[in-house]
Amino acid sequence: MFIDAGHSRYVAEHVAGARYVELPGDGQPSARDPEDTAPEIDGFLTVVARPATSERVLATVMFTDVAGSTELAAELGDAAWRELLTRHDRLITDEVLRHRGRVVKSLGDGALALFDGPSRALGCALAIRSGLAQLGLQSRAGLHTGECELLADEDVGGIAVHIAARIAALAQPDEVLASSTVRDLSIGSSFRLQSRGEQLLKGVSERWRVFAVEAARRPAPPTPCL
Repeated sequence: MFIDAGHSRYVAEHVAGARYVELPGDGQPSARDPEDTAPEIDGFLTVVARPATSERVLATVMFTDVAGSTELAAELGDAAWRELLTRHDRLITDEVLRHRGRVVKSLGDGALALFDGPSRALGCALAIRSGLAQLGLQSRAGLHTGECELLADEDVGGIAVHIAARIAALAQPDEVLASSTVRDLSIGSSFRLQSRGEQLLKGVSERWRVFAVEAARRPAPPTPCL
């Protein structure tokens, strides 16, 4: 019996997931050595489909920006403002890396960053505020923890990113705001989160409890007895 190899190749090329395998021999299936065919048959029967890779990741999202940046840029002039922004960007990158985060992208006078834990994000936001204050800049920050969608070019999206952006927009100059999710996940940490009440976030259907973030105050040392 003659087996048309060309026909077999055609079928393999037009059937999704098919693979054409050609073994040595005289073309007679009955004469085929089982040691030749058994591995191929076993591989076909025991193949395991790869699980789908999730395109979402749980992270704490941080948005920052400079308060009054337009007025400050007009006051300083283009050259001085660009130099200040360069120092601003360097400080944010350094602090995000120091707190084991990742800068997703620069936003002109701010940044979007991701962290694998809320406490690191909170510490980073406060460190950025302190560092920018030394540059004469007032900053705002908003944080939220949730699932983010991984996009092309290492960008991120999803409702968690939108919530963090909306919370940042509520912040006053030199204020760090966080969602109730961040607050609940960071209980027991060295941060004080004071309620700013329920807020309606633009584009988000439900109200969110928002908290202002500060570092916990260290107790004063006891007065020595004389």
